[in-house]
Amino acid sequence: MHGFKYIGGLILVGISTSILTSIFCIALFNASLQNPERLLTEFYTMEHMAYVSPRDVREALDTDTQRFILVDLRSSEEYEEEHIVGAISIPAYTDINAQTYTDTSRIIEQFKRLHLQQPEKDIIVYCHSTSCMTNRTIGLTLAKEGVYVKQMSIGWNDWRYFWTLWNHKHEWGKIYSEDYVARGTEPGILKKKETPSPCGEGKLEC
Repeated sequence: MHGFKYIGGLILVGISTSILTSIFCIALFNASLQNPERLLTEFYTMEHMAYVSPRDVREALDTDTQRFILVDLRSSEEYEEEHIVGAISIPAYTDINAQTYTDTSRIIEQFKRLHLQQPEKDIIVYCHSTSCMTNRTIGLTLAKEGVYVKQMSIGWNDWRYFWTLWNHKHEWGKIYSEDYVARGTEPGILKKKETPSPCGEGKLEC
């Protein structure tokens, strides 16, 4: 009889605990709804931590500021055809037609090695487009392994084919996507832009 009472007591405690937990979660959720400012702060904090502006990347390339490592997650085939100048390749797919990620352990190992080699630099990844889920999936996989990467807020297609959408209008005739594209298996180097001489064209201008 005492055994049944003991078991019954444990059941009641368990049920009571579950009810109290549910009430607490509901209260917490309702409190968050009543404090939209806090939710917005948390949202923008996360956005700011996870995403990097493509203009920041471009300007860093312009000034040769090597404060980050840019990683192309597309297939090796796509990378060799064209990629953002300076980016290295860590393909998430075996080929251009693959629909699932393969060899996750290889991807994790490559990113860990990259981080160990240059721990002071942010790692920024990009994939096909802004809506590509590869960035997010690989980012989450790496975070679980203690390696944290950021995402460029656009993808390769946006960088290559929709240049004017994210660069300022007054820059359109001065900078061109072709200048920020490399081909082949190597990251490539941005071509230095020649600046006009302050002396003018004549010999006696200075």
